[in-house]
Parts: sequence; structure tokens; C-alpha cells
Amino acid sequence: MMTTNNEKRNTKLYDKIFGCIAASNIGSSMGAMVETWDPERIKDKYGVLDRLEGYCHYGAYQRKPGTTEDGIERQRLLVSAIKEKGGRITAEDLREIWIRDINPEKFNVQMEPCDEILYKLAAAGMPAGNVGQYSDYMGIVSFARSCHPVGLINACNPHQAYVDTFDVGRLYQPLHGLGLDWATVLSAGIAEAMKPTATVDSVVDASLRYVHVKVRNEIERALEATKNCESIEDMKPWFYQHYNGVGTPYCYSMGNEIITKGVCLFYVGKGNPKDLVIGAVNFGRDTDCLAAVSSGLGGALSGASSLRQDWIDTVDDAMTTNEHTVSRRSLAEMADVVYDGVINERAKMQDQANAISELIK
Repeated sequence: MMTTNNEKRNTKLYDKIFGCIAASNIGSSMGAMVETWDPERIKDKYGVLDRLEGYCHYGAYQRKPGTTEDGIERQRLLVSAIKEKGGRITAEDLREIWIRDINPEKFNVQMEPCDEILYKLAAAGMPAGNVGQYSDYMGIVSFARSCHPVGLINACNPHQAYVDTFDVGRLYQPLHGLGLDWATVLSAGIAEAMKPTATVDSVVDASLRYVHVKVRNEIERALEATKNCESIEDMKPWFYQHYNGVGTPYCYSMGNEIITKGVCLFYVGKGNPKDLVIGAVNFGRDTDCLAAVSSGLGGALSGASSLRQDWIDTVDDAMTTNEHTVSRRSLAEMADVVYDGVINERAKMQDQANAISELIK
């Protein structure tokens, strides 16, 4: 019997999927308004930034309130690949969606120029698994801040999320250089957060369970230094002492900085997606990526109940009218795709379990 949209949208599974997608989209849009700003400049203009307004990104066009940016374009491409596959995806599945859905004229408009060379290699026929080794920016956060759907489609299975991230992510980064290790922190954490028994502590533990020791050590150092902070605001002095690079391309946007901050914000913010959106977009530096990471984890753990409806409506309005995007699905429609994929994956696992049971009778 087919599940209706109303039935699926009343489940805890759907709430977690929608919470993750909605929070990361809201955070990306709000954070893009002040990307690269320092906290003092944000405070001088907004006091506390907690609303969605129009902004100009790349100098390309004036974006209406709620418009997202390149990181969410990557997320939407992942969702489209999940839609076509009906479940978990490979790097080759995603490459096919790139070729079908990316308009190369949108680089430097809606999509980040660091992805353009990768797209051209994929479009020229290079095998998907080889594309990412030609990234000009090893360790950049581009895939790590966008890989939420890889964690979601592997709901409750952080190890499989870890494995899939190393496959799918080869379109963006080489296997060496730790760029994909940083991405697995988010995807494995989200997969753990989908469990009905998940807690803030269990999500952090799962996000660090499989990664390279260098990644684990960097995050654990930051957690130890900031875990007793009473608020996200109190975390700023330590992070600005340790992460303050300027003057080189994407100096604000490396995986080690953004993912480390994102996990720590998630911990101190107790997994509340609304608080994490606001805390991250007022933190300074790469605010949109930081908000996508921290609030995406929070949404997967806590669902969407704390997110403001006006935020959701504003992002949906911008998304469904954006002429530059790779996909005009609403937040709910994106969540529907992932929900259906998770249900398909459950059926595959049940078939496998039944077959093994037959063998041991």
C-alpha cells in the first residue's frame, strides 16, 4: 500500500529529513548575506542577524530573500541523483546528473567557480572516480558542507554513510588530502542523528568514529577547549585565535576549519537547529558553510519544529522561482525524495536479511 504525502510527513523519519534539509538551506541563505564578514561588522549592521533579506553574491545578480548559494546547488544535485536512483548513489550516478542538470553558464552566477573545471572533466567523459583528483583546492569544504543527502539516505547507518561519502565525494576531492575525511564527519553524524535514540553525544561520537586520526584529533582539541562554553557566542575567542587565515583563495572555506567549528557549535548549541542557524550566521568568516554544517546536524537530530515558518516559506519562494538553480524542488519536495529513497533502502535490507535467514534455517 502506497504511503501518501500526508502520512509520510507525519512520521519522525520525515521530520528529521525535512529538518536537516530545511535548516541547511535556511542557514546557507542567511549566512550568504554576510559571508566573509567578521562578527563586529555583522553586529554593527544587524545587531543579531536572524532574518532573510536580499543580497548580492559573486557580484552576479541581486538575490531575493531566501535564495541559496553554490553549496545548496551541490545538495540539490545529490537529491536529484537519489531521485533517479531511488536510493543510495555512486559517484557515477552523480556525474550523470551533473551532465544533465548543470548549465555551465551558471558558474560564477549560482555555482562556485572552483567546481567548473571538475564539471568540464566530467562532461568530457572522465570517469567519475577520477574527477576530484584534479581539484585546484585540496581540502576545500565544498563537498563536506553539502553532503547532507549522503548521510540522510543512509539513515541510522553511519558506517555506510562514511563509505558512500568516499565514493560520491570523488567527484569533488581526491582520496588523499583529508578533504573527504572532513566530509564523512558530517555524513556519518547525520546518519547517526537519524536514529530514534540519538543524542548530541552519540552524534559527535559517530561523526568521529571512522575518520583519520588527524581529523579526529583536531576536532577533539576544539571540543575540549569549547565544550563548556555557555553559549555559541562564548566560543568565538578560542576559534578566532586558532582559525584566522586570510589572503589566499578560499582561505575561509577549508574543511578542517568549517567542520571543526560545525561540530563544536552543534555540541554547545545542543542540537537545536534554530539556535544553530542564528549562532553560525553571526559567527563570522564562512558563515553560510558553517550554518549548513551545524544546523544540518541539528535538524537531523531534532527535526524542524524549532525552525521559523517564515524562514521556510521565504526559502521556498526563492527556490521555486530561481531561474539559475539546478532544481526548483521545494524543501518538502526535496525531503519527499530522500524519504522515498530511505524506504527503498529499507526494503533492500529487509530482502537481504530474509535471504540470509533462509540460508541459516
